[in-house]
Amino acid sequence: MSSYFTDLAQQYIDGEWRPGTGSWDIIDFNPYDGEKLASITIATVDEVDEAYQAAARAQKEWAETNPYTRRGVFEKALGLINEREQEITDVIIAELGGTRVKAGFELHLAKEFLREAIHLSLRPEGRIIPSPIDGKENRVYRVPVGVVGVISPFNFPFLLSIKSVAPALALGNGVVLKPHQNTPITGGTLIAKIFEDAGLPKGLLNVVVTDIAEIGDAFIEHPVPKVISFTGSDKVGRHVATVTASHFKRSVLELGGNSAIVVLDDADIDYAVDAAVFSRYVHQGQVCMAANRVIVDRSIADEFTEKFVAKVKGLKVGDPRDPETVIGPVINSSQADALTSTVEQAIAEGATALVRGETTDNLVSPSVLTDIPAGSALLHQEVFGPVAFLIPVDGEEEAVRVVNDTPYGLSGAVHTASIERGVNFAKRIDTGMFHVNDGTVHDEPIVPFGGEKSSGVGRLNGETMLDAFTTLKWISVQHGRSRFPF
Repeated sequence: MSSYFTDLAQQYIDGEWRPGTGSWDIIDFNPYDGEKLASITIATVDEVDEAYQAAARAQKEWAETNPYTRRGVFEKALGLINEREQEITDVIIAELGGTRVKAGFELHLAKEFLREAIHLSLRPEGRIIPSPIDGKENRVYRVPVGVVGVISPFNFPFLLSIKSVAPALALGNGVVLKPHQNTPITGGTLIAKIFEDAGLPKGLLNVVVTDIAEIGDAFIEHPVPKVISFTGSDKVGRHVATVTASHFKRSVLELGGNSAIVVLDDADIDYAVDAAVFSRYVHQGQVCMAANRVIVDRSIADEFTEKFVAKVKGLKVGDPRDPETVIGPVINSSQADALTSTVEQAIAEGATALVRGETTDNLVSPSVLTDIPAGSALLHQEVFGPVAFLIPVDGEEEAVRVVNDTPYGLSGAVHTASIERGVNFAKRIDTGMFHVNDGTVHDEPIVPFGGEKSSGVGRLNGETMLDAFTTLKWISVQHGRSRFPF
C-alpha cells in the first residue's frame, strides 16, 4: 500500500506522471493517526490547461474507436480492481479513515458501475425522424460532448470519481479529473493508474491535484470542457452552476442532503432501528444520503428511542483498521470541530442529549439529540457526521410536513407495515429518491440518481448517463432537389 502513496503522489497529464509546478504542496494525512501519507506539489493553471488540451487531442480518435474496442478497457480495469482489491481497501482505510465495511461497500459499488460502463459503450443509438418535406431524411446522432471535467468529493472518492469518469470515457469523451484535496490518491491518481494499466490511450484521462487557492475557477471556466460533473456541497455546487452557466456549459450537480428516515405507527420497530442506525452512522455519517433526521410517530416513539439509543451506544468507535470498528475518524479537524459545535449549539437551544459523543482528535463518537426546537436552523441543514436528530411527530400528515421542511431533497426512507401506504407517503416527499422499508443510503448503476431543490441538478446512472455525457446532432439529407422560394 505504501508504494501507492509514494508512486502516485504526482500529477497525471497526457499519459505522463510528473510533479506539479506550483509553489506549495498538498499534504495527504491519515485522518485517524495523523500519519503523513504523501506530499503532492500542486498543479497550476498552466497544468490544468495542459490536461484539458491533452484530453481534447486524444478524444477525437477515441470517439472514432469502435465501441466494442473501447469497452475492452473497462473490462480490464474491472479485472485490475479485483486483483488489487486488498491494496485498494488499505488505501481507502488509510486516506479516508473508512472502516473495512465501508471500504467493501465502496469497492462493490465501484465494480458495479464499471460493469455498467462496459455496457454503456454500446448504448448510444441514432434515430431517423420523419420530415414534412418530400425527400428529406432527418438523422439524429447521439455523439460525445467532447471533454468532461469531473470534481469528486472526499467521502466516497473511489466510487464517485469512477461513477462519472467511467461512463464519460465509455461514451467517447476525454476526461480531466480533480479529486478532493483530502483524497488525492483514492479519488484521483489511483484511478488514473488503473486505467493506464488497463490500456486506456494516453491523454484521455488526466488527473490534476490542486486547490482553488492556486487555480481559482480555471478548472470550470476553461473553454475545452463542455460538461462539469461535480459532487460536493450545495454551497460550492451553486458556484459551479453559476460559473458553468455563464460559459454556456452543462453541469451535473450531485449535492448535499438533509434526508429523513420516517417510522410510522405500524412499522416493525426493531427493523426500523437497524435501518435508522445504519442510515445515520455509515461512514461516520459522512454520506450525502445519510439520515440526519429520524422522524418517529409519537405512539411508538418511546420504544423506538430506547432501542435506537441502546444500539447507538453499542457502536464501536476507533481504529478503522480494526474489523470491529463501526465509527472511524471524520476526514479532518475542521469537520470534527464543526460537529462538536453542532452538538453544543443544539444543547444550548434546548435539545436533550440522549447520547452525547466525545471528540478526540478526528474521532467523533455518535450523538443522539431530541427536543430540538422546531425553529432551529440545525433541522434545515446538512450535518456531515455522526449526529442524529430524533423527532417525534403526531401522525402521517405531520411527518410529511416535517420531512419536506428543508431546502434539500436527495433521499429518504419510510417504514410501515403497508407497502402501498409507504409508496403513497414517498410520492408526497420532495426528493429525487425515496425508499420504502429500507435505509436511506442506496446507489445502483442503472437507476437514476439525483436530488431536487438544493440537492442538485440532473441525474446520473444508467440511461441518464447518455443525457449527462452526450449530445444530439441533427443531420438532414435531401434526396432529390429542394425547392427554394427565391
